[in-house]
Amino acid sequence: MHKASATNSAATDIKLLVVDIDGTIVGESNNLTSKVLQAIAAVKAKKIQVAIATGRMYRSALRFHQQLNSTLPLLAYQGAWIQDPITQKIHRHLTVSREMAEKLLDYFEQPELRSLLSVHFYINDELYVRELTRETEIYAERSGIVPIVVGDLRTCLSNEPTKILALCDDIDIIKDLLGNLRRQYTPAELYLTTSVATFFEATNPLVNKGTAVRYLAEEMLGLQRTNVMTIGDNFNDLEMLEYAGIGVAMGNAPAEVQAIATWVAPSVEQDGAARAIEKFLL
Repeated sequence: MHKASATNSAATDIKLLVVDIDGTIVGESNNLTSKVLQAIAAVKAKKIQVAIATGRMYRSALRFHQQLNSTLPLLAYQGAWIQDPITQKIHRHLTVSREMAEKLLDYFEQPELRSLLSVHFYINDELYVRELTRETEIYAERSGIVPIVVGDLRTCLSNEPTKILALCDDIDIIKDLLGNLRRQYTPAELYLTTSVATFFEATNPLVNKGTAVRYLAEEMLGLQRTNVMTIGDNFNDLEMLEYAGIGVAMGNAPAEVQAIATWVAPSVEQDGAARAIEKFLL
């Protein structure tokens, strides 16, 4: 694994820093702290470009992108949607097929699961839900998004979803869901992950933050992986941490995510991302 040698990857090689939002640069408060903002500003002063890669909707991530004064495209929905907020150009948009969306919905609506899950369909940067559950209300408030309640989600599928999310407060139910669906669908059919322990997420098989960061770095900026540093805190960050020359996991990340990182930073509530930036880039 290239991580062992990655610590020797000279920080002077880094030309691009990519950060996750929730659990990485933003904690419980749902806002960026002054320490993180100062560290990012210092990085930019050194002519290192900064981008965001998030599971969030594009609209929901936009305020953080603006607060960081990023001039790069925003990698939203795990990288399924890559858009430049300045020109409005969408560089990449990969969706889940209608047929696959219907199959997942059939699975979520089994009698033993239906009442336990809040199901979200993200279509054209809008959030569609069957009904307004407590979990959805909490999610919507944090995201700053108004969900569109439609009853039967099949009625939305004239357009293909960018992402499908199933929420449940019971972590074990999400764990079982992920395990069962990973046995049912190969990585060539769907990309399945969790962004927090209570969020099951499904996207197009070509989508993950690793392929999105690679696209931004290599295709758009003409860089190599050794020029990239990434910071993340959860399973949906694994691929981008593995891809980068320097991949930093947060102290609040699951053990499996910490295990593949170049370095483990303090937790989000201790401004770990700022500490990582200071250690490697300043």
